[in-house]
Amino acid sequence: MQLSVIILNYNVRYFLELCVLSVQKAIQNLDAEIIIIDNNSSDDSCAMMKQRFPDIKLIENKENSGFPKGNNIAVKKAKGEYICILNPDTVVAEDTFEKVLKFVSSRAHSRDDLGIVGCKLIDGAGNFLPESKRGIPTPWVAFTKISGLYKLFPKSSLFNKYYAQHLDKNQTGKVDILVGAFMVMQRELYNEMGGFDENCFMYADDIDLSYRALQKGKSNYYFAETTVIHYKGESTIRDQKYMKHFQEAMQFFYKKHFRKSIIFDWMMQIGSFIFSKIKKNQQHNYIFYPHETVLFTKELLTIQNLSPICNHSKFDMLKINPAINYQLVFDVQSFSFQEIINFVKQAKSKNITFKMFLPESNFIIGSNHANDKGIIINLAKIE
Repeated sequence: MQLSVIILNYNVRYFLELCVLSVQKAIQNLDAEIIIIDNNSSDDSCAMMKQRFPDIKLIENKENSGFPKGNNIAVKKAKGEYICILNPDTVVAEDTFEKVLKFVSSRAHSRDDLGIVGCKLIDGAGNFLPESKRGIPTPWVAFTKISGLYKLFPKSSLFNKYYAQHLDKNQTGKVDILVGAFMVMQRELYNEMGGFDENCFMYADDIDLSYRALQKGKSNYYFAETTVIHYKGESTIRDQKYMKHFQEAMQFFYKKHFRKSIIFDWMMQIGSFIFSKIKKNQQHNYIFYPHETVLFTKELLTIQNLSPICNHSKFDMLKINPAINYQLVFDVQSFSFQEIINFVKQAKSKNITFKMFLPESNFIIGSNHANDKGIIINLAKIE
């Protein structure tokens, strides 16, 4: 088997359904499998999976064992030569895995050197997510992030390492750290490294795994030729519990991989506290009031309680008025995910938000901002 796609879910039932639907389409031409592992969700995630996707392997944990352990459990069941660690609040294009695996096979001559491969991530509004590619967060690199110096001197090698700004977002190349929302690697390498470190509950696990791949002499790659939507804000609420876990995670990484000292520990405690404060403050629940909701579909569809609605058979029929706020809704049965992702990238604007409509399940889903909770409109409940 070529590929095993591992999706760890916790209480994001609607995003999980959208994600699995996109992955199903993306593996149609591959010898691949999907493994869902649920960390004891209190919503109806597992019931949905059994009803909508009965043939997909589902592992139901009896407790929330955290991101590292949950993924490790799933990988033990995987059969693919390669694995993809994928967040449930993501949407992949139909050719995402084919392109990534082709890139991997093109490096067959240096296979022993290959570490982890990530890709270009955008949020639900079409904005590039800089964490798609990062540098090792040494104390200095972390300081440039916390202080904002990386923004002031994006071309300086002294300040631009946190988000690997030596590499353009549209340029494929080597990077140090990749994000756990999308990671592709050989299953053998994952097992050699012992998988994610289960001593780290969350937030530093992807940094740690990427760094351990480098320690084994591997090269990690940012692959820019495919784009994945990562709604991001849905999977993490920036509350006090988040701040506590984030501080613990940063301290865990530094204590594990760098020499301990009183000054170093003090700097990292202060730094991780400030950084987690910044993260928390970014969760602003941006309020967007659409003046017009536009439904893109190939057939005329009527949705009640969403007014006014315009129906279009082609994306280019819409003439954007900069004075009007638009909510654009895409019927996923009418268009490919690749078409939708490409349009979102090209049409992104401050006065436009994007959603997806799943007619089989009768809900609309999306996000207005990377730091916000997702928006779900269950049409069955409002008809």
